[in-house]
Amino acid sequence: MGVTRQKHAKKIMGFYKHNFQFREPFQVLLDGTFCQAALRNKIQIREQLPGYLDGAAQLCTTRCVIKELESLGKALYGAKLIAQRFQVRNCSHHKNPVSGSACLLSMIEDGNPHHFFIATQDQDLSNKVKRKPGIPLLFIIQNTMVLDKPSPKSLAFVQKLQTNQLVPEYQKQSIVELKEKEGLVKQEGEKRRKRKRAGGPNPLSCLKKKKKKTQEGQEPSAEKKKRRKRKRNR
Repeated sequence: MGVTRQKHAKKIMGFYKHNFQFREPFQVLLDGTFCQAALRNKIQIREQLPGYLDGAAQLCTTRCVIKELESLGKALYGAKLIAQRFQVRNCSHHKNPVSGSACLLSMIEDGNPHHFFIATQDQDLSNKVKRKPGIPLLFIIQNTMVLDKPSPKSLAFVQKLQTNQLVPEYQKQSIVELKEKEGLVKQEGEKRRKRKRAGGPNPLSCLKKKKKKTQEGQEPSAEKKKRRKRKRNR
């Protein structure tokens, strides 16, 4: 069962590495619900997660998540202690903290540029994460961490990329810069100009030449007729 789960995770990680440029160390954002589930199921996140993802991982959270756990009191005291051991990523809610789920959603806006994983047991948060392409989702079932399969949004995004129907803006810009650097833009312009210049003979000029030939051909025949008439008159 463990080998099958590992193969499943390796296949999904390959999808995100190839299509969304995820690289080690993988940055995993955890919320309070995930920490609480790990505590309840006796899961050592820091030790077990890198092995499951088959790569180095940076476990992190936000101030909003820690503030939320503190506000919930003794019931989630253990989850708060776990979250405090992780790196704290800066969010935009310094003065006015928001809920943990709202904070994590704000961290993956604009196409998830920092390549965050989201680790949560919150079903509502999970559904919102799945509506955004390119965001791996982790959750706990019983005493096992599970990497969710790519969402339909992620699959559709990759399909459009493969059919050249959708190219991210940063890739468009890099392509243009690369063409300018290699001088490909100028070469394409020169090729087009050469094609315009190349062409067959002008049909009008051919017609004029034919008329001249017929006129030149008629002149000797007219002179011959005049000579014959002169001979007869003599």
